[in-house]
Amino acid sequence: MDQKFVRNFSIIAHIDHGKSTLSDRIIEMTNAVAKRDMQNQILDSMDLERERGITIKLNAIQLHYKAKDNQVYTFHLIDTPGHIDFTYEVSRSLAACEGALLVVDATQGVEAQTLSNVYLALENALEIIPVINKIDLPSADIAKTQKEVEQLIGIDMSQAPQISAKTGLNVDQVMEAIIKYIPAPTGDNNAPTQALIFDCYYDNYKGVICLIRIKNGTLKVGQHIKMMSSNKDFTIVEVGVRTPKLINQEILESGEVGWIAAGIKTARDINVGDTITDFNHPASAPLHGYKKILPMVYCGIYPIDNSQFDELKDAMQKITLSDSSLTYEYETSQALGYGIRCGFLGLLHMDVIRERIQREYNIDLIMTAPSVKYRIIHTDNTEEMIDNPSKLVDRTYIKEIQEPFVKLTIVTPENALGAIIELCNAHRGIYKELEYIDSLRHRVTYEIPLGEIIYNFFDNLKTISRGYATMDYEFIDYRAQNLIKVDILLNGTRVDALSLISHRDFAYSKANRICLKLKEHIPRQQFEIPIQAAIGGKIIARETIKAIYKNVLAKCYGGDVSRKKKLLEQQKEGKKKLKAIGNVSVPQDVFIKLLSDE
Repeated sequence: MDQKFVRNFSIIAHIDHGKSTLSDRIIEMTNAVAKRDMQNQILDSMDLERERGITIKLNAIQLHYKAKDNQVYTFHLIDTPGHIDFTYEVSRSLAACEGALLVVDATQGVEAQTLSNVYLALENALEIIPVINKIDLPSADIAKTQKEVEQLIGIDMSQAPQISAKTGLNVDQVMEAIIKYIPAPTGDNNAPTQALIFDCYYDNYKGVICLIRIKNGTLKVGQHIKMMSSNKDFTIVEVGVRTPKLINQEILESGEVGWIAAGIKTARDINVGDTITDFNHPASAPLHGYKKILPMVYCGIYPIDNSQFDELKDAMQKITLSDSSLTYEYETSQALGYGIRCGFLGLLHMDVIRERIQREYNIDLIMTAPSVKYRIIHTDNTEEMIDNPSKLVDRTYIKEIQEPFVKLTIVTPENALGAIIELCNAHRGIYKELEYIDSLRHRVTYEIPLGEIIYNFFDNLKTISRGYATMDYEFIDYRAQNLIKVDILLNGTRVDALSLISHRDFAYSKANRICLKLKEHIPRQQFEIPIQAAIGGKIIARETIKAIYKNVLAKCYGGDVSRKKKLLEQQKEGKKKLKAIGNVSVPQDVFIKLLSDE
């Protein structure tokens, strides 16, 4: 394949700016899919993606386009997610490209994630082609959008295509711009093989299928290959490209984007971002420029029926193949049994994984309250990282607790600015900057603890801005804060799954709220149950679940009052004994109700 007729590019945008719709139009124009098989969001293969109208998994396909000069070009299109949680997926796509289409909604303008994606593209030294979409809508303001892009991003908009991806208007201009502005790949077929793994997934018949971009050298059937980070070696069984169907080929050359199957059965043998090289003639160094983004939110996942734990383990291994940003380890809880502690990129990522496990593997789940990873400095100056509050040691052995801070950027209409500033201040935010984008929108920047925005911050932001505000955040550093561990006790017994780490100033209100909710949801017993929240040995909140009253005097029809007193005394002693030996088991649905109320 002649590399000068090859173009590798991604489509990046804020969520719901028309990225998947533009992909559909490009696929139609290249006749990659027959009209009878064409459907909306064709690259969004999961039902969950179609229902929510978002791209969760990146997808890569090969297309052939006949340009106006009658030359046929080979396009490798990599569609990417647009939500803040899936920045990891975007970084993988961009590492495999030479250029990117930046889609901006003419009705919404430049939003928080738009800027974030542009910075990722610039870090990878990509050629960026801005595209203004949705110009057919009555509320579209093309001139304002062009001005915003030029001011905020610094890209010349004089030649930017103005399109409607929904109707197909001017999409041909995008195709010609790809050929004109995005450089052809440069690579040497005779050099040592270097191929980037930018994604993978599990196939029941072929095993692990790796999606790759070949930078140098070639890959062919029967070739002995090696993974440069794990040093695992395999023999290639099949190679090919996606159109979006899997098409087998004998060889993939430098500059191409395709897939390989090498009989890989174990997920741990593959690291997304790794470099594949020839086993006998390896490259001297792996490929550079790949960015690994660490999980930000941690949560415990437990099957409601603990007999399904083995099925949950298998499900997690398979999902990890198609979502390598997901990390996990096994854990146990006194209240919930065997489970898995998972690391997610954000709350949407967490919600997507939960729904995938329930839909694809038919396992009903309980998820503990999300938390972040804390850095613990012990009195002997040793450091420890914990992501589960129950792992926190006694306070007397701790010198300080540090929590992650993020730079939070919010783009908001002017009428919601005051309420958003109040919201950030209430979540321990540190004001940094206020920038006027135009007469209607402002960008406000805060430094805020990550633990303060992982619960319902985003929902509150959408509520007070009526859905118009957008947010983006990036990790800054760890900072020492006045943090304490709050334990929840039922009948004097600590429930590890309900422990939390909180700032001291907010500990009482959080503890009181949890105690009230537990009182509401835990069923009454034949003895009184105290619900307590404690910091060390000090009780800071308490609620009491009253005992079920049983009328032991119902069988007495008159007679001496001393007999009635005797029966009441026996009941009192029995309840006292029952309370001393009785264990309160928290029903599984209580955890679900408690977390859904947060």
